[in-house]
Amino acid sequence: MSRFILFFVLFLPLFCLAQRVQVVRGIVVDKESRTPLVGVSVSITDVSPALGTVTDTNGSFVIAQVPVGKHVVSVAYIGYQGRVLNDVLVTSAKEVVLPVEMEEQAVKMNEVVISRKREHINDMALVSTKTFDVQETERYAGSRSDPARMASNFAGTQGGDDSRNDIIIRGNSPQGVLWRMEGIDIPNPNHFSIPGTTGGPVSMLNSKTLANSDFFMGAFPAQYGDAVAGVFDLNLRNGNNDKYEFTGQVGLLGTELAAEGPLSRSGGSSFLFTYRYSTLQLFQGLNIKIGTTSIPNYQDATFKVNIPIGKKSDIAFFGIGGLSNINLIVSNLAQQPSELYGESDRDQYFTSNTGVVGATYSHTINSSAYTKFTIAETANDVYANHNYVFRDTGTGTVDSLKNILGYRFVTTTTVAHWLINKKLSAKQTIRYGIINNFYHLNLIDSSRQYPISLQQWQHREDFVGNTDLVQAYAQYKYRPTDNLTFTGGLHAQYLTHNGSRSLEPRVGARWAISNNDVITAGYGLHSQMQQLYQYFAHEAINPPSDMQNYNMSFTRSHHFVLGYDKSLSQHLHMKLEAYYQYLFDVPIETRIGSSYSALDQGTGYSRDFPDTLKNTGTGYNTGIELTLEKSFSHGFYILFTGSVFDSKAKGNDGVYRNTDYNSHYATNLLGGYEKKLGAYSTLITGVKATFIGGRLYSPVDVAQSNVVGDVVVVDSLRNTLHFAPYFRTDIKLGVRFNSKKVTHEIALDLINVFNTKNALSVTYSSYLADKSAAYPFYTQYQLGFLPIFYYRLDFGIKRKG
Repeated sequence: MSRFILFFVLFLPLFCLAQRVQVVRGIVVDKESRTPLVGVSVSITDVSPALGTVTDTNGSFVIAQVPVGKHVVSVAYIGYQGRVLNDVLVTSAKEVVLPVEMEEQAVKMNEVVISRKREHINDMALVSTKTFDVQETERYAGSRSDPARMASNFAGTQGGDDSRNDIIIRGNSPQGVLWRMEGIDIPNPNHFSIPGTTGGPVSMLNSKTLANSDFFMGAFPAQYGDAVAGVFDLNLRNGNNDKYEFTGQVGLLGTELAAEGPLSRSGGSSFLFTYRYSTLQLFQGLNIKIGTTSIPNYQDATFKVNIPIGKKSDIAFFGIGGLSNINLIVSNLAQQPSELYGESDRDQYFTSNTGVVGATYSHTINSSAYTKFTIAETANDVYANHNYVFRDTGTGTVDSLKNILGYRFVTTTTVAHWLINKKLSAKQTIRYGIINNFYHLNLIDSSRQYPISLQQWQHREDFVGNTDLVQAYAQYKYRPTDNLTFTGGLHAQYLTHNGSRSLEPRVGARWAISNNDVITAGYGLHSQMQQLYQYFAHEAINPPSDMQNYNMSFTRSHHFVLGYDKSLSQHLHMKLEAYYQYLFDVPIETRIGSSYSALDQGTGYSRDFPDTLKNTGTGYNTGIELTLEKSFSHGFYILFTGSVFDSKAKGNDGVYRNTDYNSHYATNLLGGYEKKLGAYSTLITGVKATFIGGRLYSPVDVAQSNVVGDVVVVDSLRNTLHFAPYFRTDIKLGVRFNSKKVTHEIALDLINVFNTKNALSVTYSSYLADKSAAYPFYTQYQLGFLPIFYYRLDFGIKRKG
């Protein structure tokens, strides 16, 4: 650490020799119709004298000679609610491009009212919504520039598994989360993804390509379907259409390159591209434990090309893709190790590849309406092969290997989404659309792993075929006054292979009872299809055509939300939300006395092949959440989020039990301080403390576990035990240097700085069983101290003319 500080001191003067300024520009549009607004006043108010301009006939504005640092941008227009954009970061390397949407006043006034901090981008969302701010992924300690890990800081959302970024919303399974990008549903956007999960150890998403996006946690608008927990609606930003800009980054997690710029300055077209390659082998060289003795390999890329077509249309091409593989080899080790990312008694060869490529056509029909059509092809290809390692019970040396598991799941999807948005008046807006997901599946799976003495292969998946999920929605918003907003909508969906269908009403209300106090309420009926591979699985004794769960219907959920939002001061904000969620038509086993519920699935590194299921299970989640936020000002920010909740599920035994995710409480305390070091350099610090109720687990049946060769729990005592509470502290230290044309940033993220031992699970040990141990299990612990370093270089090529 002393060398780290010495480097800053020695090189700091090199970056403080000349005036550092940058361009801030953007476009201002009507929030409902997306038409450009002419003559809008845009100013930077925290410099003296203030810098400002007005938008031109295209709604565009340019403010030059803006000093580097963080600034406040004010946007005002007669007849519209004003906008104040706080904490706008200006660096010497890259221009700041601000897309600004303004909402027309329902009741015309002589003065423009300055709006409070915007909580969401989707104008139909009134409750349980949080804007994902790209800057926060860089700012918050422990986020690792990962949108999913950053989302775990929100009230009502938690992670609690250091090895994965699963999003647990209000006690729901992560399976209930929908990922959407550029308006279309996408597969799990994580490296090393397991079928049936929505998280993973490393995200494919690159925050450098993302625009601010919406994160929904309940009673979400009608345009979102096939989800019962939440939605992460991601948007890719456009590249700079006037200047070429580049980023290079090296660190322990990977080496990254990014480029953006104009394809045609006169036409306004642009491109954006990023590429990342893993460098996790550096951890092994530094003897830093990452939960596995093997080296994960991954790479990913993201692109977007935006091409305006005249003044009313544009077409965008976009894509994201990731390749990942890891060979967890334990047979070359003297004794059985502890593997956080897989089983410790076998060699595992695993590959996961995911890709999305698509195009969007947007067209402004007239001054009050626009339409958008997106079509994309997505693919997910997962392969695994396992060889069991037999060891000598005395020495632990390897005796032999046995191939026990092999599968390959390939899912390609053609996705289309068409919508029309019509602003009927300043008070009324309607939006409607159609979504179609056509799935082509090639699923192969064979196993002979339990018990390990089994010789004959058991085939569980032998399916090649298609299914189609068709969705349609309509949403209406009415604002009788600027202080009162109502929304209502319907969402419908139909699954072709078994005829499952649903019709789901959604309503919401927002009442600003004063400038500082807002009350919100919402209700929604939501449904979700089951994991695709489970529809087409069959029992080993049956032919492939006898798929026992082929006709499973949707899981359904009623969401009720009530919220109170209060501005305590200009920079201090409080939010309370209470919710109740009732889940029904949940798949449970037909086996008498079974406590199995699909609500307990969706995390970890294995798939779920249950017995015959029926849609008669139920569950509920209820709780209250608190957010206290002091937004960034005077050089620092503070964020506290806390939730108290209860999450229960009922299986075929008729007993409500804790779900796997019922930790009962979760809290986060974050803070950060930034201080200028000279005129153009900034010290960046951040800290995060997380405290979550202990993970639940079940008593084990020792005799049955020894017979099967894996953990077998006492079914009637599911989730009656819990580990000690989870606690972790992360610290971030960094410095940003603004030279004349280049910005340097060096940072060190110290994950679990106190090396706290947090229990994850109880794991069966075949090695202990072979030694006739009375209790052949051990406690698997999460990651210990993990330092993550990166150095980033941003620079741009000045435009000519």
